Amino acid sequence: MRNPHSNGNLPKLEEGRESAEENGYGDGVILGLDGGATSTVCVCVPFFPYGDRLPEPIPILGRAVAGCTNRNSVGETAARDSLEQVISEALVQSGSDKSHVRGVCLGVSGVNHPSDQEMVQNWIRWDMFPSHVKVYVQNDAIVALASGTMGKLHGCVLIAGTGCIAYGFDEDGREARASGAGPILGDWGSGYGISAQALTAVIRAHDGRGPETMLTSTILKALGLSSPDELIGWTYADPSWARMAALVPQVVSCAEAGDEISDKILVDAADDLALSVKAVVQRLGLCGKDGKASFPVVMVGGVLNANMKWDIGKEVSKRINRYFPGAQTIIPKVEPAVGAALLAMNFLTVKIDVS
Repeated sequence: MRNPHSNGNLPKLEEGRESAEENGYGDGVILGLDGGATSTVCVCVPFFPYGDRLPEPIPILGRAVAGCTNRNSVGETAARDSLEQVISEALVQSGSDKSHVRGVCLGVSGVNHPSDQEMVQNWIRWDMFPSHVKVYVQNDAIVALASGTMGKLHGCVLIAGTGCIAYGFDEDGREARASGAGPILGDWGSGYGISAQALTAVIRAHDGRGPETMLTSTILKALGLSSPDELIGWTYADPSWARMAALVPQVVSCAEAGDEISDKILVDAADDLALSVKAVVQRLGLCGKDGKASFPVVMVGGVLNANMKWDIGKEVSKRINRYFPGAQTIIPKVEPAVGAALLAMNFLTVKIDVS
């Protein structure tokens, strides 16, 4: 389906171009996209040759938000429509159109195989960009890493939001991942995984198969339900990942109030997330032969950056540093969509240099 906004906003085009040229960026624009399990963000930034010196702050000409673009969660049609929508709206906001785009980098959750990359590239090529525009498709973990390293693919990233994944690169470009297969296959450190365990604890307590927990009253109140029996209908009426993951703050508040069941769920989640990082680091040898080499670990996602008293991100960092004293945990200064844009500029500049 053709997006009605896909031609951009022509009346704003000259204004946007003049603004970019006044700031020293007059050679087209770059689009960076971060498509997670809950929402998708696209930014439009001016093109500048990638190098060690980047402008601070990174100039954002346009930014747009749309729904989930993981086809495994919402299906191909909805994922494709959201991609077209968010790209078009970012261009409209920037005052640019498709003719000014130099490159696009899309970090999309659910992209785990070359066939996934090819599919998304075909979606973008079909209706949006001519062949001279460089289109790069990556897993969303890779652009999240780039947001912490400002476009350099080295080190490890840990994402823990609705879903979770650890992904890394060594200096030779070898890559490795751990987790990211969804909660059914063991991503218990994700927001969905934490919430699913909390709901299970409530049901077990109600049945008499498990101990009483503060989660029962807290979750029922949050959902406007009167009995644990009603959780069954609530859960299966719409078992979407984001809807379930939204219960994480209730689990954290119960843990902060001294609920042992909630505390154990969060401790187990922190252990699982740290183990995912450990697996990636060891496979790539990022810690060096003595286990003490320095390397970045980029921490991204609402589970890790919730800023609550029971700080999951802090607990994960402690565990990572026990494994690897040289690990440098980083909270990115820019969002993953900007990391995607920087990655596209990196790819384009390398291409230019080689040619």
